[in-house]
Amino acid sequence: MQKSPTSQPAAALDNRQLDLPLFAEPGSTSSSPSPSAPSAGSPAAQPPTVPLAPDGSKLRSLTVGARTLHYVLKRSARRSIGFAIDSTGLTITAPRWVTLADIETAITEKQRWIFTKLIEWQTRVEQRALPKVDWKDGAEVPYLGQPVRVKLGSPQGTLAFSAGDAALQVPLPLQADPQQIKDRVQGWLQGEAKRLFGERLAIYSEKLGVNYRAYALSSAATRWGSCSSDGKIRLNWRLIHFPLSIIDYVVAHELAHLREMNHSPRFWQTVESIFPEFREARQTLKSHPPELLPTL
Repeated sequence: MQKSPTSQPAAALDNRQLDLPLFAEPGSTSSSPSPSAPSAGSPAAQPPTVPLAPDGSKLRSLTVGARTLHYVLKRSARRSIGFAIDSTGLTITAPRWVTLADIETAITEKQRWIFTKLIEWQTRVEQRALPKVDWKDGAEVPYLGQPVRVKLGSPQGTLAFSAGDAALQVPLPLQADPQQIKDRVQGWLQGEAKRLFGERLAIYSEKLGVNYRAYALSSAATRWGSCSSDGKIRLNWRLIHFPLSIIDYVVAHELAHLREMNHSPRFWQTVESIFPEFREARQTLKSHPPELLPTL
């Protein structure tokens, strides 16, 4: 809720990168903790000269207890103080009339939440770095929930997948450049995604009795899928790493938006009508956001 300049500014927590719409709980609502009210009658603080980020926002640091917190400060016409944490760190957007002293007071009072979220993001970055693929003969990549081994050789041959021994024959020499191997394997994965997602969309759209206008693959960093009001669906190609049941859930989720462009109880009932196991699949995706998939 927005308040007048003489009232306590609400701290609007922006967790868009952490709590994706795709994972919204049925019937859930979000709330934002609020920092204490600024002193409306206090004199305006005169901040020291500070460096600027490329976009003109101010880079600042504040000692909180035994720790130093670095953050980006942006001023806007909004009427509340907003806190946003992502892989780049903490960004604070504050009204132009709020003093620096009041902003720092709000930071101090919210320090536990801020440091907790910063640690969570650092952990995500570290986890993402772990499963980096070593692109060479014998490399493994996840495909429909199972590891597939890359086999190089026979440069004159064709790229072929053998489900029996879970191997992808790539027509490149053993000494091929890692980037070449990556491009061929990723191209195959995206081709499989395009084919398979189209098949699943046809099945579930018929079950639900809806028609989508078009669909395309995406490489979104934080979303598994999206559906626009005009019937265009986008699905993250990296879903091809997951078992078919997970792909089916996202397909059912996006098609259900053609009936309900929200995440209301009626929306989840629509999802359940064509994919009853959606709760288990949704929980799996909560534990495996896009940024934690193997770096391809």
